[in-house]
Amino acid sequence: MPNQTPPTHRVTSFEVAERAGVNQSTVSRALSGDTSITDATREKVRQAADELGYRVDSRAARLRSGKTSTIAIVVITKPGVEATGINPFHYNLLGSVCAAASDKGYQALVSFQSSSEQFYSDFVETRQADAVVLIGTSTNDAAWAHHHAILNREDVACWGSPYVDHRRVDSDNREGARVAVQRLLDGGNHKIAFIGDTRESQPQFRERYDAYCTLADELGFESGPAIFEEGETRAAQGRRSARSLIESGRKFDGIFCSCDAMAFGVLEVLREKGLAVPDDVSVIGFDGLGSGAHSSPPLTTIEPDFARAGVLLVEFALGETAEGTRPRAPVRLVERQSVKKPG
Repeated sequence: MPNQTPPTHRVTSFEVAERAGVNQSTVSRALSGDTSITDATREKVRQAADELGYRVDSRAARLRSGKTSTIAIVVITKPGVEATGINPFHYNLLGSVCAAASDKGYQALVSFQSSSEQFYSDFVETRQADAVVLIGTSTNDAAWAHHHAILNREDVACWGSPYVDHRRVDSDNREGARVAVQRLLDGGNHKIAFIGDTRESQPQFRERYDAYCTLADELGFESGPAIFEEGETRAAQGRRSARSLIESGRKFDGIFCSCDAMAFGVLEVLREKGLAVPDDVSVIGFDGLGSGAHSSPPLTTIEPDFARAGVLLVEFALGETAEGTRPRAPVRLVERQSVKKPG
């Protein structure tokens, strides 16, 4: 009977072969799932490997196959912003991408990049990953400029870039805008203002605004140009934009905000000005941030399907999406208390 005491040194596949009574190539094929190996032989090899404490060198196996079984995820953040200050939307998206990668048998290599000394995109070239997913703030121009050259590669997918001429995954922004506007109308709000940055560098916000304008023509509610004032954060932009809207003298009973973070700032100013939400003004956001459940009042919002967004990004980066397709994550209404109830 063979000695059952595992060796104290690093066990090789040759030792497993000797114990199992097969050649070394059979060990490699048996442990890699080669279907040409019989079940009996595979079991004999596995038993020998367990007895010896042998583990397959996954790095060597990946080198032989030419695949890393890893997806690099680049999270682009604002310069000077610590991890705790990153928009929760991007953390939701990051978690979904990691989960989707895991479901497909891939590891996730996560890189947070905000300034030039951190910029890096050669994960595939250096065989650290098989594909790259980029997500994060569209306001870091330098970071996106660094990565721009790879955005049209078939092993790259992104969400949130300031460009439109490349492979990207987005929310179904037009459908989300339709749901948001219809919810405001159902609550009896017919003078609806849009607050958000509609410049070309904000393509998702721009799509939401364009849909709002189209819906105004189709549904006949009172609309107007987008209201937007610069600020260091989205909440600050929301606060300044709300003040600008009020000071303009424009009549409004509903506000559609291009993102939840801006909506939080809007709610603050409306409260400061003595306008009750939703009795005087209804407010709806977009992004589905969980923190909206704790705003005052809790924010009604349009939420993208984060799990599906993660799957779409991973599939796009791995080349599993039909050519010429621009994937869109479906959206849904999250009903809270910042919009008047229908009727």
